[in-house]
Amino acid sequence: MTNKEAINKKDIIHLLEEIAIYLELKGENSFKISAYRKAAQALETDTRALSEIDDWSSIKGIGKGTQGVITEFLNSGESETLNVLKQEVPEGLIPLLDIPGLGGKKLAKLYQELKIENEADLQMACENHQVADLKGFGKKSEEKILVGLLKLNVQPDRLPFDAVRGVRHKIETALSSMNGVKRFSIAGSMRRMRETVKDLDFIIATDQPQVVKEHLLQLADIKEVIASGDTKVSVIIQDHYDVSVDFRMIRDDAFATTLHHFTGSKDHNVAMRQLAKTRGEKISEYGVENVKTGEVTTFESEAAFFNHFNLYEIPPEVREAKGEIEAFKQPYPLVTLDEIKGDLHMHTTWSDGAQSIEEMARFARDKGYAYIAITDHSKFLRVANGLNEARLREQREEIERVRQLFPDLTILAGVEMDILPDGSLDFEDDFLQGLDYVIGAIHSSFSQTEEEIMTRLFNAMENPYVKHIAHPTGRIIGKRDGYKVNMEQLIQKAKETHTILELNANPKRFDLNSDWIKVCQDHDVKVTINTDAHSKETLEFMKEGVGVARRGWLKKETVVNTWTLEELQAFWKKKQE
Repeated sequence: MTNKEAINKKDIIHLLEEIAIYLELKGENSFKISAYRKAAQALETDTRALSEIDDWSSIKGIGKGTQGVITEFLNSGESETLNVLKQEVPEGLIPLLDIPGLGGKKLAKLYQELKIENEADLQMACENHQVADLKGFGKKSEEKILVGLLKLNVQPDRLPFDAVRGVRHKIETALSSMNGVKRFSIAGSMRRMRETVKDLDFIIATDQPQVVKEHLLQLADIKEVIASGDTKVSVIIQDHYDVSVDFRMIRDDAFATTLHHFTGSKDHNVAMRQLAKTRGEKISEYGVENVKTGEVTTFESEAAFFNHFNLYEIPPEVREAKGEIEAFKQPYPLVTLDEIKGDLHMHTTWSDGAQSIEEMARFARDKGYAYIAITDHSKFLRVANGLNEARLREQREEIERVRQLFPDLTILAGVEMDILPDGSLDFEDDFLQGLDYVIGAIHSSFSQTEEEIMTRLFNAMENPYVKHIAHPTGRIIGKRDGYKVNMEQLIQKAKETHTILELNANPKRFDLNSDWIKVCQDHDVKVTINTDAHSKETLEFMKEGVGVARRGWLKKETVVNTWTLEELQAFWKKKQE
């Protein structure tokens, strides 16, 4: 794969914006800073994919200097301009950009006028009221900065799922080719698809524990070794957060029972032990022991372990002692990834996506999907280069062209339409009528009252052309609680209006969460699992989304994007009757 194939438009936009920030911090002239920001904006508003751009100079806003940076980055994956700037600007300044309200311009002023280069400098300047005395700041700004500093390095007890995904992936990649490892699996709350995790647990089957232990101690980014025994290695991996990781090494014949033991919640394991006790048996990490004879039975798989107790295999996601043992005495068909037929929420280069319509269609076709909906942002969301009526009509023509290239994939022409602060919608009904798929979404005025928020959502759900409500609570796990939505009322309204609710599969969101998904299942309110993809890579979020759905006991028939297109269209008609 060439660098150009590995890089997408978002990568280049991010590079140009990052250079602009470094230039700002360094105190470069405003014209130079503006050149990089204009180039990033020009690329953001250009609807072509990276592969379709041959002449960078033809894009208004990209000059010779920025063109040279882009070309170098495409050819080498590096930017000498950025590398030099990183040497010239104090490293300790960059984390300070995470403090709310402290952008590049203000931070540059602190650096240039107060010589602030790191957190300690900034804290001292605030405590001495130098910041309050600085033009453009004041006492309130100083107080907010101090609050931001206190929160900057505080690590929560439980980390958001998304914050540890990268560490998990790196470890799994290493284990997959590690000498001495027969098989392995993630365990614990991450395997159960909880939205926050305390640590990562891995179970490793091996008959060479010493060899595996030595390899584990050589993993990248280990900050500290907590334990290094014959059966357990515990380390802290340094990433954005410090992530605690436990590795348990066991014989292969005990793999299934050890994995079960370290996957289920405490209450699930207690319930399983009580079941075993009624049979004169005892469950341990190493197998199932017959109390009378002392004979220990081991299992090749977790399915075989559950079958031993006359149960169908209980999926990891529902091992929470919430009725799963009784439920899985019979087959209980939770939705599976291979039942997903399409993705009804994705973005392209027409708004704030990284790839073109044609590229997203190709990726979806390669995944075996029967249909997708192209749902770029609407005009209200200017920050995301939202589309107005004219641009959506123009996009429709491009979708028609791409349809001819993929006759086996149905491409729906849609939009993720903003539900405006006053409760109105971003487009009139006569325009919406001409679209194949309309999503309603809130992206603004999160501080409104519950009554105001519910009025906005209800107005959208009552509209005959709005098929589903995207990320219904607006939350970002660990960062933003979302707006004040009454979920009971929302679910009831969805049922009344035949409006689909979204399970947004982006791990930063998982919105709806599994608890409300279970309520949707219980009330037969239809759900769509979508990635909200902005790139090829994020189309893969579908796997995590299905995991959250399973945690919420969601069945295939409740998930509309497991249906055929004809079944979907029949359901949509109910809204307009």
